[in-house]
Amino acid sequence: MLLPLTQVLVATAILLTVVAGGYALFDRLIGNVVLGLAALVELGVVIQLVRGLAGISSLDGTEPKATFTAYLVTLPFVLAITVWSAIKDKTRWAMASIAVGSFAVAVMTLRLQQIWDLHA
Repeated sequence: MLLPLTQVLVATAILLTVVAGGYALFDRLIGNVVLGLAALVELGVVIQLVRGLAGISSLDGTEPKATFTAYLVTLPFVLAITVWSAIKDKTRWAMASIAVGSFAVAVMTLRLQQIWDLHA
């Protein structure tokens, strides 16, 4: 795992959480700013996926490998599915779901880095 990429990814996901929360608060529909931030987060998550799968053999033990792999493989789907459903839904709750999804991405990314730092 790349620590600088993790830090940028978490910061961007938190920024997306704040922006999407603001959109939900003011009852705005999804826009280019939200889609652009979501695309940046998704790109970072895919890069982490490739990097993590390439280096998974350096983890010690089977339990950390299983947990790491589960987080790593499911992470790209969290925000993608959330944004896709928000495009279909035209309510305030669509933006709130993007805020929750991007916060989940930030937390899961930090957990991936934690597992990597402890067991690699």
